[in-house]
Amino acid sequence: MAGVEAGAPGGVALVWRGGFGRLWSAAAVSRFGDALRGTALPLLAYALTDSPVLISLVTVCGFLPWLFFGLLGGAVADRVDQRRAMWAVDVARGLLMAGFALAVASGLASIGLLLALAFALTTLETLFDNAATALLPSVVPKEALTAANARLMTGQELVRRFVGGPVAPALIALGAAVPFLADAVTYFVAAALVASLRTTVVTRKPAAAGPTLLRETADGIRVLWRDRVLRAVCFSVVLANVGIGALIATLVVLVRGWLGAGDVGYVCVTTGYGAGMVLGGLFAGRVVAAAGGAARTLLVAGLLQAVTLVLFGTVRSLWAAAVLLGLFGFAGMVWNVLETTIVQQRSPDGMLGRISAAFRTVSMAGTPLGAVLGGVLAEVWGLNSPALLAAVLLGAGALALIPVLPSADSGQTPHIAR
Repeated sequence: MAGVEAGAPGGVALVWRGGFGRLWSAAAVSRFGDALRGTALPLLAYALTDSPVLISLVTVCGFLPWLFFGLLGGAVADRVDQRRAMWAVDVARGLLMAGFALAVASGLASIGLLLALAFALTTLETLFDNAATALLPSVVPKEALTAANARLMTGQELVRRFVGGPVAPALIALGAAVPFLADAVTYFVAAALVASLRTTVVTRKPAAAGPTLLRETADGIRVLWRDRVLRAVCFSVVLANVGIGALIATLVVLVRGWLGAGDVGYVCVTTGYGAGMVLGGLFAGRVVAAAGGAARTLLVAGLLQAVTLVLFGTVRSLWAAAVLLGLFGFAGMVWNVLETTIVQQRSPDGMLGRISAAFRTVSMAGTPLGAVLGGVLAEVWGLNSPALLAAVLLGAGALALIPVLPSADSGQTPHIAR
């Protein structure tokens, strides 16, 4: 089978040449472009308007399409050739970014154009991400999914934090349009890499229009709800995302206000978090082996995150905060890898796109709620209170997995009555 070789511990190891190597390279290149855009877009928004509301709307427009189109994107991903869908979406995003770079270079950029761009890119992302999740099991076997997800996420995190982040300021210095033009190029390169993949051709029935697509979307939600393991993991992630939303929204206030650190201190804390995520991706497989199963590892990772946030919200030391957030990132990356793998392994054939879309859409709904809640708590109860709230929610989410631990580690894909 493409993407694996025999003789490694556990009987299966990833092979970088061929399909998986190209998929990993495409993900890394694309994440480099994301890092450039993620740094340049807020700065451009700030240059175009001094309204905090309008600036915040850029972030909102980068999130809302998941609520509107996430489920639909999953249904479409199950109907089409995922490889073709991915490279076509990347070409479309590359053309959008190239046009936007031209507008910036010509002095025609406006805050309205930024809002439209953010909304359009994320709308396309709903199809791309669901197709990518559904494609991976056709590139590597199920036994190698944990390792494959870990390599993909680790590579993306490395590129985003330690390559794209440092390069972005240098490109911005060359001109406001340069980072966006570079982002467009990364989309085209990623599209070429994905288009070159060779996967098994799946015969699909002709897609019907209208109500059938909605019915297929509902099937994904129903399967997610009826599988008690997926339902428990999704509920756990919703709780965690409320807490993480509260933490992310107020992190800069906690570091600068509560810890009394400046910009350098904030960079130290976020760098510690990024380093922890990279290490978590590198050692995810060993952590699973030591914990005795994916679900048990999720439980341990969630509890570790809760403990680190309790300490993070009580110990007023910058260096302790950097180390603690590094541990938080380590456990968080292990969680992300296993969460994705469990969804891939437990989804019935032909439904992975819809189930992952339902999972992702429901779980993402907690983040904006947490962000609002965190801001209110920080103002009313203290700048460290969002971190303590996040600790409670992550701990509760982890404990919610206990009833399904035996089923989750059985390794069997459930049969769902249709």
